[in-house]
Amino acid sequence: MDTLSYKTISANKNTVKKEWIVVDAKDVVLGRLASEVAKIIRGKHKPDFTPHVDCGDNVIVINADKIKLTGKKMTDKVYVRHTGYPGGQRFQTPRELLAKHPERIVEKAVRGMLPKSRLGRRLFTNLFVYAGAEHKHEAQQPKQVKFNL
Repeated sequence: MDTLSYKTISANKNTVKKEWIVVDAKDVVLGRLASEVAKIIRGKHKPDFTPHVDCGDNVIVINADKIKLTGKKMTDKVYVRHTGYPGGQRFQTPRELLAKHPERIVEKAVRGMLPKSRLGRRLFTNLFVYAGAEHKHEAQQPKQVKFNL
């Protein structure tokens, strides 16, 4: 048998069809939302998923300030960062982070679920998070998606 009746199709930058998707984070558990958003950004929901190509969609998350955390994570969980100076380790709880920058809590959760590589950094640019119900991407005509969480 010299010919195959099927061929494995590998997506590339020219053949990928990117869409825009809106996700409402109001009263949704953070980790469950982040894992679904990371799957969409990565492109794992598409039949032509290719691991080394940015074949995912652009995702807009609205109402990030109304996200939920289960248990006592709002006060007990700690985000650690470093200023780069000696003794410059800084700690923040999700409650403090939500008060100052409500978008960052969703961004941190999704970024942690993406690959730690050049591709992961490129994929992260496809995420747009907004604290309120308004966003500035109406011209892209995004589709509303509701997860069964």
